[in-house]
Amino acid sequence: MSKFDVLTPENSQLIFIDQQPQMAFGVQSIDRQTLKNNVVGLAKAGRIFGIPTTITTVETESFSGHTYPELLAVHPDNDILERTSMNSWDDQNVRDALARNAANGRRKIVVSGLWTEVCNTTFALSALRDVPDYEIYMVADASGGTSLEAHNRAMDRMVQAGVVPVTWQQVLLEWQRDWARKETYDAVTTLVKEHSGAYGMGIDYAYTMVHGAKERIGHGKRIGPNPAK
Repeated sequence: MSKFDVLTPENSQLIFIDQQPQMAFGVQSIDRQTLKNNVVGLAKAGRIFGIPTTITTVETESFSGHTYPELLAVHPDNDILERTSMNSWDDQNVRDALARNAANGRRKIVVSGLWTEVCNTTFALSALRDVPDYEIYMVADASGGTSLEAHNRAMDRMVQAGVVPVTWQQVLLEWQRDWARKETYDAVTTLVKEHSGAYGMGIDYAYTMVHGAKERIGHGKRIGPNPAK
């Protein structure tokens, strides 16, 4: 496997690092509502394609708070791997979870975490040092730093070390790859409508205005126009 191999549902696994409210409070590199939208969109993409997913947290009770409920709703049965270290790689439970998935050919690790310059960077560098045949794909728009400068410099540092920068929608569409794959087509387009902003609006428009499909949400009667006299 190499970085020239695109992401597939068979070669990928996901890890969410510290997607917790106190960590999000410190994020200044991306709008925090957008960040959460992207994190949940990525999680739903993983569920559609059956991607094994690890969720890890730091100091939940004493500092960081509970993982976003919207993320937990996507994976309600996942164990939550709690740590004290800022670096997830320092925790054996995290290493073991990743190794189990890698043993099944899933050596491309897609990462979404907070903060980019601390937890993401130390995890990525440590994992690549200790397991050189892992490949780390850092989801830049489903991660956040304490400033845009901190986020960007951390991404630069990781790229220099061999980490591949991606965005959440890029990952989704790389997993889909071909619109002829009808078994995931409906779920992917539904996800796009919910989480992909203008792209999703465009799909709704094309379905209803170009192809004549019914609106996907029922509503009351359209009344008017009735110009005032």
